[in-house]
Amino acid sequence: MFNCKTLFLTLSVISLVSCSQDTEFIDISSTSEDLELQQSLLAISGDLNYFTLPESTDYANIPADPKNPITHEKVLLGKLLFHETGIGVSAKKESHKATYSCASCHHSAAGFQSGNIQGIGEGGMGFGMQGELRIMDPEYTADLIDVQPIRSPTVLNSAYQKLMLWNGQFGATSDNIGTETNWTPGTPKETNNLGFEGIETQAIAGLGVHRMNIDKKFCEDFNYDVLFDNAFPEVDKSERYSLKNAGLAIAAYERTLLATNTNFQNWLKGDLNAMTEDEKKGALLFFGKAKCYECHNGPALNSEAFYALGMNDLAGANVHGVIDEATKKGRGGFTNKTEDNYKYKVPQLYNLADVNFLGHGGNFTTVKDVITYKNNGVKQNSIVTTDALSDKFKPLGLNDEEIDLLTIFIEKSLYDNDLKRYNPTALPTGLCFPNADPVSREDMGCN
Repeated sequence: MFNCKTLFLTLSVISLVSCSQDTEFIDISSTSEDLELQQSLLAISGDLNYFTLPESTDYANIPADPKNPITHEKVLLGKLLFHETGIGVSAKKESHKATYSCASCHHSAAGFQSGNIQGIGEGGMGFGMQGELRIMDPEYTADLIDVQPIRSPTVLNSAYQKLMLWNGQFGATSDNIGTETNWTPGTPKETNNLGFEGIETQAIAGLGVHRMNIDKKFCEDFNYDVLFDNAFPEVDKSERYSLKNAGLAIAAYERTLLATNTNFQNWLKGDLNAMTEDEKKGALLFFGKAKCYECHNGPALNSEAFYALGMNDLAGANVHGVIDEATKKGRGGFTNKTEDNYKYKVPQLYNLADVNFLGHGGNFTTVKDVITYKNNGVKQNSIVTTDALSDKFKPLGLNDEEIDLLTIFIEKSLYDNDLKRYNPTALPTGLCFPNADPVSREDMGCN
């Protein structure tokens, strides 16, 4: 396959030939954009591989927690448990047992986000096409429903995060070293004491938070015991069939959720026709004038940094519950440091075209809305003081055409249209997924 790294030399030769021969001029405008984009990426990183996602089976090159090596057996178990509605057994109401899963709030149809402004686990009903029609079951009340107090972040490309959630509260390494006093006993944050990175910590804590459970009998009844045996042969059987190991398997699976089949990724691998001319122009703006790369970098186009951009919190007629003060403060609500107030983690940018709500509060409905907001550089959240805003939040000077081109790059070039490849074909329990409530089953045509 043609290697994009040889592009500079190849284009140089083409240019020389077109000038030295007495023939009709060869139009290389599109390849000139390829060259300019390559040069921009190399100037930023020094290596095009810096932006390339590994294949989902390339475990050696997928970032992993040293305490939880990725194996095929763990990924297989984790894929099933992630979607398994049968482990939703700690429901507050008997009618909703075994009707929800991790995938209720992180499913492939919505780019491994919820498809709605809030993710709803237990107490939800319906799915629609992308999770957009999931609502609270009328028999539930705000004190019973399992609903996210903030927009559910994606787990797509999460291998490139050391810390999880918008405030980064899950994970015992990286920037959370030194935050141990905030790993409050009796809360999910206590799970950090296990010493894992964010994905593993969140997966383990989340099973309990979202009212899921497993035991040896469940494993034996549905042959999950064999899957646990294969995934954790080194763990004594008395401790093997546990929520901790279930979480570690789910985390291993989540690390393989990579948006590798996109126009931009295919261009990086050498297919210069993978992106259209407008997509390339948008990419040049992303890695140039718009300076998006200053925050959105690396294979997942994210970062481990936290910034205050003055976006609104979760609010609106269709929002369940009231966002608490700690959540409103973002990173500061976890670290208790004033300088961290209103800062939220930089998200990855793949498959945003599947999402109807953007920003930590879900108050943007399109990618273009977010770009326009950042281009204007005017905060919308009145509780965020001007001095708390990031110095990167300032007008970008983009015109309407440039905003459109940048939108095209993010929506088109960073879109993987086959994330369903990460779904299981069926569950050992035979239940529907990602939800198994009657309305969801009807929406999905699942019996």
